[in-house]
Amino acid sequence: MANHKWQTIFLFIFINSAMAKAVTYSVTTLGAKPDGKTDSTKAFLSAWAKACASVKPAVIYVPAGRFLLRNALFSGPCKNSLITFRIAGTLVAPSDYRVIGNAGNWLLFRQVNGVTISGGILDGQGTGLWACKNSGKSCPTGSTTLSFSNSNNIVVSGLVSLNSQKFHIVINGCNNVKMQGVKVSASGNSPNTDGIHVQMSSGVTILNSKISTGDDCVSIGPGTSNLWIENVACGPGHGISIGSLGKDLQEAGVQNVTVKTVTFTNTQNGVRIKSWGRASTGFARNILFQHAIMINVQNPILIDQQYCPDKKGCPGQVSGVKISDVTYQDIHGTSATEVAVKFDCSSKYPCSRIRLENVKLIYKNNRGALASCSNAGGTSAGTVQPTSCL
Repeated sequence: MANHKWQTIFLFIFINSAMAKAVTYSVTTLGAKPDGKTDSTKAFLSAWAKACASVKPAVIYVPAGRFLLRNALFSGPCKNSLITFRIAGTLVAPSDYRVIGNAGNWLLFRQVNGVTISGGILDGQGTGLWACKNSGKSCPTGSTTLSFSNSNNIVVSGLVSLNSQKFHIVINGCNNVKMQGVKVSASGNSPNTDGIHVQMSSGVTILNSKISTGDDCVSIGPGTSNLWIENVACGPGHGISIGSLGKDLQEAGVQNVTVKTVTFTNTQNGVRIKSWGRASTGFARNILFQHAIMINVQNPILIDQQYCPDKKGCPGQVSGVKISDVTYQDIHGTSATEVAVKFDCSSKYPCSRIRLENVKLIYKNNRGALASCSNAGGTSAGTVQPTSCL
């Protein structure tokens, strides 16, 4: 994967030369007001319509200031496949969470090709909704801040997502997506605020990003293949999770996932694979977790195939998701609980070809941590602490 660097350089030269000939639409000249109070949705959609209809590459420019937007759909197909949102300011969701609380998405890009989002802050103003959910009242489900659906050749660079109502960024049904220098920030007790969620997508790369949130830093759903995650800091949050898988009987699998050079600080999990305890055609295979640092992580290495929230729809069943060819290489640090490595696999389809290599996890004050295995087979190499139970 050393070609990442050359891809980035080529992409940079290509975009810069194309953008020299691009036509620019500023949202303020189309009526957007940077006061954080005036609804600027119409101006943004107008800029999008012009950029989408342009036969030349197009830039939609968002100057400094705060721009209030209701939920907006940026839809294709477009005449050109090079549209850049260059954001110098902040896009702000309505402060009353009920306005977009049941919309599903705040900012949705659908059926677009070659869209780049460069810079900017997206403020989902989700704190009111979290408080509602945490109080146990009946509340809207909340909206994802930024979604890409059925789209190709997407770049998101230098973007900050704050206080999303629900998921921060979702990649669904896409090919060739590059996210770099992304920062996600929400409180550790914010419900369902996954940082980046990927599903039914291939060729997604997440680089040089920092994610602090109340749910998974990155969650990897069914139908994900050829995913590369590198140089990511996670915490607070629930770690980097493949799953939950196996919610549906007929489900696409997850394969060819690399997670490398990641740091987990005070997270609930480190690297996790999770599946529902019920019948499914799903699978997870060819997965590499490499060069990870765990700092006071509750479950540093975890496979959980008994997932069954509220004990509904799965008691007495076993997971049909087949997990195989998972490698844990050069993972070290501290576990906040005594069991630092836990493989709780399906009794019907045991985990196979699990490999531990140079793993060193210690429990408080240098005390020995433990490993726990159930229905898991594999090998270990180099120093492995706690002692492998495979």
